Amino acid sequence: MSLNRYVLICLLPTLITGCAEFNGPQPTAPVYGGYPSVDKTAAPQPTQKKKSKKSKSVETVKIAPLEGTDEIKSEPLSNSEPAPLKELKPFEPFESRTSLSPAVGALVSSANQNTKAGDLDSAAVSIERAIRIEPRNADLFYKLAVLRIQQSKPRLAEDLAKKSALLASNNNVLKKQSWLLIAYAREMQRDSAGAKAARAKADSF
Repeated sequence: MSLNRYVLICLLPTLITGCAEFNGPQPTAPVYGGYPSVDKTAAPQPTQKKKSKKSKSVETVKIAPLEGTDEIKSEPLSNSEPAPLKELKPFEPFESRTSLSPAVGALVSSANQNTKAGDLDSAAVSIERAIRIEPRNADLFYKLAVLRIQQSKPRLAEDLAKKSALLASNNNVLKKQSWLLIAYAREMQRDSAGAKAARAKADSF
């Protein structure tokens, strides 16, 4: 056996072992300029499901009248509104014969002329001026109360008539007429009970 063949036989196992390493699985070679490598060991990400918009169903509601509603009738409310004011006869004032001072007499005459002409405001102003001159004259308060009645101011008329009855002192005729005026003013205010009481007071004189 030659020397070369002996050396080849000794190196042959080593060569076979080295070649066997190349025949096994090899790592994946990097790819340049291509698709990126996918790591198969990574956990797959859950895909988000798109929420589908469900169309809302529209329900139609039918409204039917209740049975027997045709027989229901509205009833008038009782005591919901005050009773209508009955027609009152025009108040007939009492004409006093009491003597007056010249200044007050002139104002009263002017008031009477204005009243006949329908100028009640000017007539009331004249009587108010006369009251400033004689503040304790019961006749003047009565005349002013009559004007307030004609002006449809029953509250003021009632107060003035009470003042007249208070100042009338021993003049029972004027007291009676003042309370009758108070009764009329209360009727204008729909105070039936108060008007009745005022008439009873007038009858006492």
